[in-house]
Amino acid sequence: MTAATDAPVRHGPPRAASTGPLTAARLLRIELRRNAMLWMLPLLAALFWFSTYRPSMALPPWWNLRGTLLQQQALLGFAPLMAGVAAWMGSREGRRGTADLVGVTALPRWAGQLATWAATTCWAMVAYLGGVAVVYGITARQATWGGPLGWPVAVGAAMVAASCALGFAAGTLVPSRFSAPLVAVTVFLALAAGAIAIEHNSTYAQIWPLNVQGALPPDTFGTFSPYLPDLAITQVLFLAGLAAAVLGALGLRAAGGRWLRCAAAVAAAAGLAAAGTGVGLAGTARPEAHGIVIPTLHDTANDKPIAYTPVCSQAAVPVCLHPAYRSLLPAVTAALDPLLSEVAGLPGAPVRVWQVASTHLQQRPHNGIELSGPVIGGSPPVVSLPLSGMALPGEGHTTAAEFIRQLRSQVPPMLLNTLIGGDQLDTNGQQGSRSARQPSPSVLAQQVIKAALAQVAGVPPDSGVPPLPPGSPADAAAKRFAALPAAARHAWLVDHLTRLRAGQITLGELP
Repeated sequence: MTAATDAPVRHGPPRAASTGPLTAARLLRIELRRNAMLWMLPLLAALFWFSTYRPSMALPPWWNLRGTLLQQQALLGFAPLMAGVAAWMGSREGRRGTADLVGVTALPRWAGQLATWAATTCWAMVAYLGGVAVVYGITARQATWGGPLGWPVAVGAAMVAASCALGFAAGTLVPSRFSAPLVAVTVFLALAAGAIAIEHNSTYAQIWPLNVQGALPPDTFGTFSPYLPDLAITQVLFLAGLAAAVLGALGLRAAGGRWLRCAAAVAAAAGLAAAGTGVGLAGTARPEAHGIVIPTLHDTANDKPIAYTPVCSQAAVPVCLHPAYRSLLPAVTAALDPLLSEVAGLPGAPVRVWQVASTHLQQRPHNGIELSGPVIGGSPPVVSLPLSGMALPGEGHTTAAEFIRQLRSQVPPMLLNTLIGGDQLDTNGQQGSRSARQPSPSVLAQQVIKAALAQVAGVPPDSGVPPLPPGSPADAAAKRFAALPAAARHAWLVDHLTRLRAGQITLGELP
């Protein structure tokens, strides 16, 4: 009897069947080590530095500004490249002519495809979340108020997964060396088209992942009131559903058993249902003063303003800002203090400048949002100063001097018109054009005092203060009043402001 005859017969299930999960895990480990996305990490890091990190660090350390930039700039730079690399990985079997060989392995082909997609997505997530950690880590050390916004990061992560799924599916279905660049260009154009649709207030374009809170400037939400997660939840639902639908469709196409096809069908159906639900919810979105509201998802607790203790300057008329804007307090004070010190204590003059949220809604064909300007009101009078929507120091080419110039072109003209009057009045006391009608002597006296105070306060020309003809008696009177000592100007205004505002002082009565 031979040794072969004496060998015992082994009974039981085949070894491959008992080690399926282990085989899938080993395949995922191999894909992680040999994935093309791994070699793209240095390029992604450089792209993140140019497209997101540098612009983020140029902005004030506000969580809403930098969180918005992470969702917009990072995705616009990352998503096309990630989709292209995923397409390259998806087309690997077709390009190398190994599809038939892979199809007869013990592991189902769909499982192998999922392992390749998962490895590609894992490295893409490492790049994206690593960039988020750097920006949020630095912001945590710099910020003076608030905390990190998680929903913009969640939308970004969902977009990374969806981009890799779409790219991988395109590469699998059309395996070619040209698939990767075509997919990258297509994703970039799709994102750009969605941004254009958002600008034109397209209802269903709200679902696009580059949209954070509609037409609102990034610094209008998440500061005075909570960040509204309604739109972000909808976007995550849409993107996650899109990824599941695409991957499920690949499973239906791949060869496999009955249960595998059932699982793929369930994934595809659930993904389509989730994506469709997200689009439907986006159709009910409406812009409100501090973000996009979706009635089905909205939590009314988010409508309550956030309590905070303002930071104020030490001056005759204090300037008080939200603590997130602490770094701008010196610039705002420098912009407004020259005029505030001139009018402090006068009848109707403000006792404080108080920063407020700046948006309100109106019917406009473009986006339904209008940014409100500074106003004075209340008893005692207070200047309500919005800063949202302004070009901030470090944003683009805006310097601190330019920011101060912006403030001086907005607040002092409003304050002077409110305290003194005399704007756009003709000899009959009716509304008229300054350039076409000669003002009455009393109105001319009001314009002289406003021009003189605007000159002292450094108000830029053409900022709403009526100009005086150079060399005219009114121009000479304005320069003469501006040349007086500050105490003399203030004393004259204390004694004569009520009569000046009532139109009872003429040009000849000015000092």
